[in-house]
Amino acid sequence: MSIRTTHRALLNRLLPGDKLEELPVRQGQFHTVVIGSDRVVCLPRTRGAAGRLPERAAALHALAGLDLGFRTPEPLSRGGAEGTEEVPFLVLSRIPGEPLERGALGDARVAATAAAQYATLLSGLARAGTDETARAALPHVRSDRWRRFAEDVRAELFPLMSGSGRLRAERELEAAGALPHLTLAVVHGDLGAGNVLWEWTDGLPHLSGVLDWDDVALGDPAEDLAAVGAGYGREFLEQVVALDGRPDHGLLTRVTAIHGTFALQQALFAIRDGDEEELSDGLAGYR
Repeated sequence: MSIRTTHRALLNRLLPGDKLEELPVRQGQFHTVVIGSDRVVCLPRTRGAAGRLPERAAALHALAGLDLGFRTPEPLSRGGAEGTEEVPFLVLSRIPGEPLERGALGDARVAATAAAQYATLLSGLARAGTDETARAALPHVRSDRWRRFAEDVRAELFPLMSGSGRLRAERELEAAGALPHLTLAVVHGDLGAGNVLWEWTDGLPHLSGVLDWDDVALGDPAEDLAAVGAGYGREFLEQVVALDGRPDHGLLTRVTAIHGTFALQQALFAIRDGDEEELSDGLAGYR
């Protein structure tokens, strides 16, 4: 049964004036999103995701006060507080645009234009990381993050892996464990292709805004670059890094180590949220 059917009354109330059957619906790891004409409704897929809605709204309020150089969704309303019978939801302002398909980068002008704007985006996040308001409002990545992550993966995911899968995971966890603790920049945490929106003018993409700030924190910009590389490939990643221009000779090594944890991160979130589909996908290379 579709989300439009199971939550029809709620969606009609939250998206007045829109024809529900014509609205796009997108499913991410944590939320199902119904996209209206001027706002979007986020419906958590699991109890864990529902419990994180207040933190998500607070982070978006903090981001709205920063001059990042691009748009972020603004929280408009929230419902379904813990202890009530109301369906949990978060309503956000809609940012126009669509994700940039990887195939579009086959055009050198498109690739150069997109890389320059990614570099500007990341510079904006780095600059925001020095803002005292942002540093006070946003969480900081824990110094023991990767040690705790390794412990959790071994305890919760290793029983589901083959012997060769555990060996692969150990190599990836060792590389992550050697990462320095950095809180240099505002880090989106999931800057994959699907979360960056673009509009087209005269055959070239123009960055419209960035979605899905659930994991935002003060951390290592290599994490966002790892997501760019995962979405668009190493060649495009290196183009973005070259345009950024800030000297950081260990950056690409850190990017590689963080990239190696992505599937494990997906699987760990999924097993905790009871999401069998995402868990199976995340562990596909470890079984």
